[in-house]
Amino acid sequence: MSGLPDGVERREFDGVERLATRGEPVYGEPTDGEWRAWNPDRSKLGAMLELGMDTGLAGGETVLYLGAAAGTTASHVADFAGPTYGVEFAARPVRDLLDAADPRDNLFPLLKDARKPETYAHVVEPADVVVQDVATRGQAKVATANETFLRDDGRLLIAIKARSEDVTRDPEDVFADVLDELESTYEVLETERLTPHHDDHLGVVATPR
Repeated sequence: MSGLPDGVERREFDGVERLATRGEPVYGEPTDGEWRAWNPDRSKLGAMLELGMDTGLAGGETVLYLGAAAGTTASHVADFAGPTYGVEFAARPVRDLLDAADPRDNLFPLLKDARKPETYAHVVEPADVVVQDVATRGQAKVATANETFLRDDGRLLIAIKARSEDVTRDPEDVFADVLDELESTYEVLETERLTPHHDDHLGVVATPR
């Protein structure tokens, strides 16, 4: 299994070993002192780490998180990363994201559309990592549009959602098409299905070409 970032550990909660970060709880997750369990069934990035994918995360990175939603995963990322910019299009989950950010000085919620990076380019600094978890068609286009924020040696960590692209097609065919489009801009380093944590999702680690 690949190493975990600094600030992420495996700890025991109620007799079960789980990934954990240090921070205020957000979504009713089990806690042990200052540690909070990171549920891979509710987090694509958590599933990637749980499955041993080589995310390249070391801790302390500047992160652009696309599809931050209510902050379930973004809050865990902010627990161990540096500045973490959480982009979310829908107003309702952003209210919860604001609550998650309240005790985290390094988590910056942005009510923006990840398909329009020009609307937040003036706010986001160059990123070491782009984490993408968006439920929309054109997921490769979103990743390509936001590549401009990544440092040359940065990492894209994306969970491709087959059913968001086309619910009628075989997921493997969808993944192949999305990867083919990604490879115009990124070098794909690793892929892995995120089962049993998330059905019809492919975890991808990539770096800018």
